[in-house]
Amino acid sequence: MKAWRVAMVAVVCLVLNGCLVVFKEPIPPVEAAPTQLLGSWMRQNEWGEQLLLDISRSADNRYNAQIRVLGQADGVENYPFTVARKGQRWYASIGLPKRFGEHYAIAGFELNKRNELVLYSLDAETFLHELQAGTLQGEVVQTQGSDSALISSPLSQVLAYLNDPANADVFTENARYQRVEQ
Repeated sequence: MKAWRVAMVAVVCLVLNGCLVVFKEPIPPVEAAPTQLLGSWMRQNEWGEQLLLDISRSADNRYNAQIRVLGQADGVENYPFTVARKGQRWYASIGLPKRFGEHYAIAGFELNKRNELVLYSLDAETFLHELQAGTLQGEVVQTQGSDSALISSPLSQVLAYLNDPANADVFTENARYQRVEQ
């Protein structure tokens, strides 16, 4: 598999669902991730390949997600991230590569009772509408040929918006990983 395809699958798995929602401000590394998040996770991608997601601690409250196709040494992609918990929800702030404007994506995640890691992306259309309505500050930018929302509102306002039960529909399940037992 070509490295670019692994990179695109990785970004899709972590943060994308159609258009992109990016943020100027990352989640600061002040909170530790749940220990159950660390380790290896696996899922089958859209091409029938097994994706391996390894999550590790890289520094104080900073983490790294490494994604690769099982059995292939080339094409490994690394994504640094931080986390925050607001109410009952966990969020991850992922640093994006240059081709996505070197901003940050925010994804939701949960660790469920079936030993799964479920990743949620943000619905770009909703955020584009919120920008137009003035609920959030930012601008519409072109990312990979699509309209994307670049949010410049303070992180506290963004997390309050995301945590509001009235906005639960901004989350779209993106990927479901199973724990890899060691």
